[in-house]
Amino acid sequence: MVLDSFLTKSPSRQKVVEKRKEEAKKILEAEKIYTKGLASVKDIISPSAFEVTSSLVKVGDRFARTYFVIAYPRYLQTGWFTPIINMDKTLDISMYVYPVDTNIIMRALRKTSTQVQSRIDLEAEAGKIRDPVLETSLNDIEDLRDRLQQGMERFFKFGLYITIYGETEKELDDLCSSLESVLEAKLVYLKPAVFRMEQGFCSTLPLANDEIDVSTNLNSSPLSTTFPFVSSSLSSNEGILYGINRHNNSLILFDRFKMENANMVIFAKSGGGKSYFAKLEILRSMMLNTEVIVIDPENEYKHLCDAVGGTFVEISLTSPNHINPFDLPAIRNDEDPNEILRNNIANILGLLHIMLGNITPEEDSILDKAIRETYAIKDVTEDTVWKETPPEAPTMGNLFDVLGNMEGAEDLATRLEKFTHGTFAGFLNKPTNVRLDSQLVVFNTRDMEEVLRPIAMYLVLQYIWNQIRSEMKRRILLVDEAWVMMQHEDAGAFMFQIAKRCRKYYTGLTTITQDVTDFITSRFGKPIVTNSSIQMLLKQSPASADVVAETFYLTEQEKFLLLESNVGEGIFFAGLKHAAIKVIASYTEDQIITSNPAQLMEIEKAKKELAG
Repeated sequence: MVLDSFLTKSPSRQKVVEKRKEEAKKILEAEKIYTKGLASVKDIISPSAFEVTSSLVKVGDRFARTYFVIAYPRYLQTGWFTPIINMDKTLDISMYVYPVDTNIIMRALRKTSTQVQSRIDLEAEAGKIRDPVLETSLNDIEDLRDRLQQGMERFFKFGLYITIYGETEKELDDLCSSLESVLEAKLVYLKPAVFRMEQGFCSTLPLANDEIDVSTNLNSSPLSTTFPFVSSSLSSNEGILYGINRHNNSLILFDRFKMENANMVIFAKSGGGKSYFAKLEILRSMMLNTEVIVIDPENEYKHLCDAVGGTFVEISLTSPNHINPFDLPAIRNDEDPNEILRNNIANILGLLHIMLGNITPEEDSILDKAIRETYAIKDVTEDTVWKETPPEAPTMGNLFDVLGNMEGAEDLATRLEKFTHGTFAGFLNKPTNVRLDSQLVVFNTRDMEEVLRPIAMYLVLQYIWNQIRSEMKRRILLVDEAWVMMQHEDAGAFMFQIAKRCRKYYTGLTTITQDVTDFITSRFGKPIVTNSSIQMLLKQSPASADVVAETFYLTEQEKFLLLESNVGEGIFFAGLKHAAIKVIASYTEDQIITSNPAQLMEIEKAKKELAG
């Protein structure tokens, strides 16, 4: 103890302690200097300068002015704030809602009601004629008291502030005049926050600080009309997310089966994102127990099909999968077998027109008779009745034999021979061995020869249509590269027939094409568009922009938007409404639906590494 005290009091010991204190002080000062030099989040997001005047603020190089609403009309209709939310200008809007105790408001309303009633009585005693203003006020007060007492309404103080930005003072003044005109036309009056611009600017920042504190008394009903997402955004109470509204960042939610029909058309140039959008809709629709059938000519849906455990059916000359065009569907209770047979014969005629090329009226009549005789071989006539199990169907080989024995059908038999005994034999000359027993079924025709691809797509579409008619389910039928079929009159007519009738079977037809001109100029192209309640226009090429603008009655600004859009951006039409859309997928969805070759290679590489 004595020794420690001696060391502490020694001069050398004191010098050491003082030296350490000085070093610690220098370190602290250096840390302060270092900390001041560090960039914080505020430093990064703050403007380079901020100037405040009595009527505006200058934020960096831009000018801003804040307004607050001071008065509302007697009635507020839903969507009255829509023109402001959809203004194609930079706006900051803040809404502050303060609940008020109902008991306090009830006492205040009772006092006000007594005062108004007394004034009415005094004027009546004085012999004056009735005052409609006083009577209306009394009725409104009493109605509000009843609703508050019954719990049907709540009372709030509501503050609405708007900060608008301009590149110059003149532009800001013009924008402010437009803002005032739009709202005053609806009897909503506002004032600039003169001498309080800094507080107004801060009140519209995402900080939830009401520094102006200018509010208006509103009950629940009028307050609900200020809900910001009742603008031109396409939202419904149920359905799937199609994308984000580029005008106001609201969600585009829709259930296509709630429309007049569930049909959709998707137009875009190559690489515009049409298949990506279609696959995203398929994935999200499957979550709502919707069955999806896809005709895929470019093998773009295999990765999605594998990911969800769907059925992938390859249609080619060497494929083991076969579809017999003579198959008959099972009949529902409300359908006539005779009508089903006639429709199937008409569909086979359409297929033969594509297979055999130019058919004269005489040859068409011969084919019609030959098809009926071919069915008769299997005892299927107009008098045949079936329900659950359709009768055994003949094959294309049976039709060839019938034509070979018919007078005047030698040329038709010769042209048909390559499909039954020649190069293309086996493609559609065998019984059907394909089943639609998965929630997602993809028919792939990529490996089919180019000349046979329209035939394959027609054949698959006919088979799918028969299955749709057999059993009513919530389904989406998607035909990619539909312009291939629109090049043929009979195929286009069949597509149009499905577009008109699929609503009856709870099915929506989606047609996708990149060759807009060929599709629209086809005889049945525009009718298919008009029979589709939903249309999706993505990025367009300059060559097709005019055709699209004329078909969909687009403005010059909307046409320019389609030309300048990025991948996955465009215009979404639902009925009479439309909005600019941006398609957004989650990371997991993107990994499943991507069509990017580089991304697909990385996914396959990762699978191999995991498997190894």
